[in-house]
Amino acid sequence: MILTLKLLFGAICAAMLIVTVRTSMELSLWSAWAGYAANPWAIATLWDAYCGFLTFYVWVLYKERGLGVRILWFVLIMGLGNIATALYVLIQLFRLRPGQSPESLLLRRPA
Repeated sequence: MILTLKLLFGAICAAMLIVTVRTSMELSLWSAWAGYAANPWAIATLWDAYCGFLTFYVWVLYKERGLGVRILWFVLIMGLGNIATALYVLIQLFRLRPGQSPESLLLRRPA
């Protein structure tokens, strides 16, 4: 199960990186913004994405104890979106000790 999760979140991170880089090379976000902002569904999708990022960040806030790490992950998640979320989950998966279950991924590590 852990291997499957590592492959899944590795694939998500890689796919998001590829799509983001390819799209950025074709058209910058700033030059596309006027057309994007004029589309109500685009704005609704953006709100949906950022509410999801914030929801995910609440888990990060629970898991991480240090203020600096919490701030760093907030900036990364809000700036990189699902690239950062997939990366965070991958880091958590690789920190699991042999024999730990996937359920322990959700819990805060002991101090």
